[in-house]
Amino acid sequence: MKSVSLELTQMQSSAEQACKLMKVLYNPDRLMILCQLSKQEMCVSEIESTLGIMQPTLSQQLTVLREENLVDTRREGKNIFYQVKSSKALAVIEVLYEQYCKQ
Repeated sequence: MKSVSLELTQMQSSAEQACKLMKVLYNPDRLMILCQLSKQEMCVSEIESTLGIMQPTLSQQLTVLREENLVDTRREGKNIFYQVKSSKALAVIEVLYEQYCKQ
C-alpha cells in the first residue's frame, strides 16, 4: 500500500508541475514567443518585428518566461538574445506544432 501512496504523491507533484507549465503557455503571446524561439535564438527586436508584439507587452512576457526558467538569455552589445531553456516546454511546443500548425 505504501508503494501506491508514493506513486500517487509523485503523480500529484508531476501534475502540479505540468499545470504550472501549461499556465505559462496559456498566454497566446508567450506561446508564440516560445514557438519562435524553438526554431532559433532571437534578440528582442527580432521577436518584436516577427510577432508584432509591442515592446511593453513583449518585455512583460519575456520576464515571465525568464522567471519560470523557460528561456535563457545572453547579451551581445546592446542586444539581449533569447533561447528556449526548458526541454519540457520545448517538447510541449513540438506537440502543439504537430497538432495545430503542421500542414
